[in-house]
Amino acid sequence: MSANRREFLQLTGAAAGLALLRARTTRAQDWPGPQGVERAGDKLRILFLGGTRFLGPHQVEYALARGHEVTLFNRGKTNPDLFPQVQKLRGDRDGDLEALVGGRWDAVVDNSAHVPRWVRTACEILKGNVGQYLFVSSTGVYHPYLQLGIDEQGRLGTMEDPTLEEVTGDTFGPLKVLCEQEAEKWFPNRTTVIRPHLIVGPGDNSDRFTYWPVRIARGGEVLAPGNPDDPVQLIDVRDLARFCILTLEEGFTGPYNVVGPYSPLTIAELLYGIRATISNEISFTWADRQFLEAHEVQAWSHLPVWIPPEGEYLGMCRIDGGLAVVKGLTIRPLAETARDTLTWWQSLPDDRRNQPRAGLPADREAEVLAAWHAQG
Repeated sequence: MSANRREFLQLTGAAAGLALLRARTTRAQDWPGPQGVERAGDKLRILFLGGTRFLGPHQVEYALARGHEVTLFNRGKTNPDLFPQVQKLRGDRDGDLEALVGGRWDAVVDNSAHVPRWVRTACEILKGNVGQYLFVSSTGVYHPYLQLGIDEQGRLGTMEDPTLEEVTGDTFGPLKVLCEQEAEKWFPNRTTVIRPHLIVGPGDNSDRFTYWPVRIARGGEVLAPGNPDDPVQLIDVRDLARFCILTLEEGFTGPYNVVGPYSPLTIAELLYGIRATISNEISFTWADRQFLEAHEVQAWSHLPVWIPPEGEYLGMCRIDGGLAVVKGLTIRPLAETARDTLTWWQSLPDDRRNQPRAGLPADREAEVLAAWHAQG
């Protein structure tokens, strides 16, 4: 593995969940609520630490549709107009938690902590006043992914200095591990750990999965990465949100890998599956890993969702998510995710759509395709 490629993968591939930390949100008025959701048997009082970024709004929408009572704790800077009907507490995870003092909730959903200190300071206040603690982690905790079919008991990443708080490709997973352990220490046998793979769907401003429906909808010759049989995994944000609320309603604790689809998916099946939702003239040109590397086309960012299944990334897209399915995780068809993501993207302002955050620009893709064909 080349030094440049290793550096890139360390920064971007070690943890698919890094998008949850960095993603900006969509506009409040673009957020569709879930349809046809039945009310839960018992109402829960749920505190969301955050709740206004990518995953959070989907969780809150589903919780409200189920009839639960929701409280949001955040700084009030991101989408402050979302959910005017719920109680909002203002503060900051990093030092200003006074608004949480004295509150009582059946459960807390922690989407935003990426260093254990944030979990510890919240738990110090919430202990004795919360029944269940749900922490959204990442399958990045298993990096390096040296085995196929890693389940919840797989080897977890570690770091030499657990006091470090800088989030990088190397520290993201181990820091999430420390966050998980911190939550369990304060809420023994009452902690739920959700470990999602790449989170996709409406509202995902990382633009990684989004690149493919948008690119395929444009038609023409599409540069496709690697071996068509290379595995990929992802989870629709709405399926993830539903499962989070389900675990609270059922009182499920412990760790859960939340990955999709139900059966193995290849990069070719992903691209052709998206193509099946769109009617246009299109062709795929498959370029191998060595060619892409030689032309400085990077996995995961330039050609998203895909990463070569080798070395420390051998099992990254072959995570075992069977336990979550047994507990009730439902996974919608790829076609639905692709169509809804494209519809969401097309609703965004022109200036946003003109500045995608992942994928190959059209002119750069054309250059690489020309180089591929020039090989003879």
